[in-house]
Amino acid sequence: MNVWVGVDIGKVAHHVVALDDSGSRLLSRRIVNDESDITAVVAEVLALGFPVCWAIDVTTGIAALLLAILRRHKFETRYVSGFSANQELMKRPGENKTDARDAAIIAHIARTTPDLPILLPGR
Repeated sequence: MNVWVGVDIGKVAHHVVALDDSGSRLLSRRIVNDESDITAVVAEVLALGFPVCWAIDVTTGIAALLLAILRRHKFETRYVSGFSANQELMKRPGENKTDARDAAIIAHIARTTPDLPILLPGR
């Protein structure tokens, strides 16, 4: 089983949602933007299945620590643009904006869009 992880990046904390191949939610939680919390959620995700694809909505500054840890573990990490996420959100009227919902949308896009850009170190 593949695991698709979406991360809604925040300044102080991120929200992580993991989906399986059918789109069922396996994990949803807020993590503080520090090494111990990020490392703990990585371990939780690895326990869910393999292979794992991570997807994020921000690639600079506040995402640097998360990206460094994901690279250390050699995870495939993809970028979901704000435009793509907003397009998907518009298909779901009436739902309130939350970090958990945004992370789930990011994971859903990664699961259903195989040609998302892969983030590589130094690019």
